[in-house]
Amino acid sequence: MEITPEILLILGAVAVAAGFVDSIAGGGGLLTLPAMLLAGMNPIAAIATNKLQGTFGVAMASFQYVRHGGIDWRSARVMMLVSASASLLGALFVSSVPVDQLKAWLPLVLIVIAIYFLFAPRAADVDAEPRISQPAFTSTVVPAIAFYDGAIGPGTGSFFTLGFLTLRGLSILRATGYTKLLNLASNVGALILFALAGKPVWLVGLVMAIGSILGARVGSRLAIAKGGKIIKPVLVIACTAMAIRLLADPAHPLWQALS
Repeated sequence: MEITPEILLILGAVAVAAGFVDSIAGGGGLLTLPAMLLAGMNPIAAIATNKLQGTFGVAMASFQYVRHGGIDWRSARVMMLVSASASLLGALFVSSVPVDQLKAWLPLVLIVIAIYFLFAPRAADVDAEPRISQPAFTSTVVPAIAFYDGAIGPGTGSFFTLGFLTLRGLSILRATGYTKLLNLASNVGALILFALAGKPVWLVGLVMAIGSILGARVGSRLAIAKGGKIIKPVLVIACTAMAIRLLADPAHPLWQALS
């Protein structure tokens, strides 16, 4: 891949849009990953560089949500440690999970989540009674989603948010805040492995990180100001877009099975 000022400018602009979307609902990789591949980056380097730039954007979004309040740091710290560790394992042992099967079912799962957010009346701005305890959530749901993030990635933010809403009974704004913290931790966990392996394209990643930070700052502030009014529709759109994007890939297992 030849890195020119024009390519850096375009990828930086894409990162601004991705950071905005990602700070509200996740799914920013739908924009950045294809853009890097179109620029000529090989897939492994693109995934690693995407983790690099995305980490900065999620860090900015996390900072904004933490400033707003509503985060219990005692539980958040433990969940972040679990998330980072599980994500690192996911990146390390990606070859040991049935990736093709996961990719085959992922679009359907994302569509179901989109339908849930579209019609569920409880995706609102108030807390409800939790269905499982914090320790149970931390020891089961968090590592499962974070492991998936390290191994594959798309939809991680939506999965975390759905878990906090349905199982922990958090308001949509608090659920989004915790999601960003755990997504930050899972990004860092996977990034450590990629960085040690020398996979990220650092110049591209750092330029895109600047754009991601700018987009995340605007997006998270908007989400905090508007709450469920903005988070809910963006979640629906992001999940639907991710499902369509995955199904549009000719290499998707569904099309391979039908061919």
